[in-house]
Amino acid sequence: MQRAREGEAIEDESPTVASRSSATLPVSPGEGVPRLVIDVERESAHGSRRVAFQGDTCRIGTHSSNDVVLRDDSVSRFHCRLTRGPEGWSLKDSGSRNGTRVDGVRVRDADLGSDATLTLGDSTLRVRAVRGEDDVAGPAIRSFGSLRAKSVAMRRLFAVLDRIAASDINVLIEGETGTGKERVATEIVAQGPRRNGPLMIVDCGGLSTELLASELFGHARGAFDGAEKDRLGAFELAAFGTVFLDEIGELPLDLQPSLLRAIEAKEIKRIGEGRPRRIDVRIIAATHRNLEREINACRFREDLYFRLAVMSVRIPPLRERAEDIPILVRSFLAALDAGEPHELFPPSVLADLATHEWAGNVRELRNYVERAVALRAPIPVPHRPTVAPADTADAFDAHIPFKRAKDAVVDAFERRYVTALLDATSGNVSKAARSGGMDRMYLHRLIQKHGLRPPSREGVRDGEDDEKSADKNG
Repeated sequence: MQRAREGEAIEDESPTVASRSSATLPVSPGEGVPRLVIDVERESAHGSRRVAFQGDTCRIGTHSSNDVVLRDDSVSRFHCRLTRGPEGWSLKDSGSRNGTRVDGVRVRDADLGSDATLTLGDSTLRVRAVRGEDDVAGPAIRSFGSLRAKSVAMRRLFAVLDRIAASDINVLIEGETGTGKERVATEIVAQGPRRNGPLMIVDCGGLSTELLASELFGHARGAFDGAEKDRLGAFELAAFGTVFLDEIGELPLDLQPSLLRAIEAKEIKRIGEGRPRRIDVRIIAATHRNLEREINACRFREDLYFRLAVMSVRIPPLRERAEDIPILVRSFLAALDAGEPHELFPPSVLADLATHEWAGNVRELRNYVERAVALRAPIPVPHRPTVAPADTADAFDAHIPFKRAKDAVVDAFERRYVTALLDATSGNVSKAARSGGMDRMYLHRLIQKHGLRPPSREGVRDGEDDEKSADKNG
């Protein structure tokens, strides 16, 4: 079998997959170990085939840029993506018109086991996780510029960023709010060939369409009310440097053609001026949104997406790399000139921080550290609920295999959580699913699994009607 590059799929037979990253960046030896084996068992009228995937995010759909390209008209251009996390692989539907099913259950997102069957339109895929030889060690890169990390996920990211920084390609940085996308962009610039050029940052979600257009492209005097003099936009101010487009997913649809032209033609026109002006900039964009979902919903241009995402990287949320918390705390304390970490954050406190969800990610952790420094005392951290089979640790039987013991804990949590959901919503399954952020049919499945209450005919009928409506309306 061929060796696969980072983020690239290799198929035993056609069609050829066009990978965003494969033709641009060199790959170090030893990175070609497949992590997923995907058997396309049914693909509309086509035969079966096998795909071996190497990378942390596998995109599936009909567009040729996906890692797994399906020849099935009932599958969306960007149907779903599989992402590797510390607990294994998870699936997230990208707003597909016909939905995604995992082992027969329709889902918006789901955790996958080591072996799962996916149904996308008229196609069936069997996905199996494969343990690669580089899964444990990871690349020996523990820093990128001023960024430091201990977790394998971040060290792998640093290895990719190191190669990206050395090039001059456009980059799309994806990640939840607060993960540090702007910090990563700044380090890419600092380590790259345009390090001596200006860096202009534009928040695409914080301005009106008119003001954002002026911020990007500039304007001529008298172009609109209040335009009392000529103004240079970010693209001109960043000459021979970099433009960082923060929250690019918020860019208004009617501004997207102008940005696309600026990238393709390397020229812009100021508002109120007909003369084009040449530009020479590198573009780094960031978003917390799933732009593939936005493309499916016709809220983001597909051609602009591929101009921005010549290379795309994902910053994992803090909850997926809790082992980095001590390093982050130390860096925040040093920036605040707050003394030794042990004074405010002894090992017991750091261990406590690792159990928190950190919905606001690194930004929330920094705010927590700043509050602790201001008060000169650790602040209690809210904990996510945990469930054990009993109230004491000695309730665990060490003679029971790990998997059985773990399944018992998960079953107990599911039973208690679903019971609480149903109690809080007076047994209304639809309302319970919305309240819990769950797919309705998955909730039905849990109810049946634990024998809590057989779904009523009305509840099942409502769920089915919603599915049919979703299939019809996309």
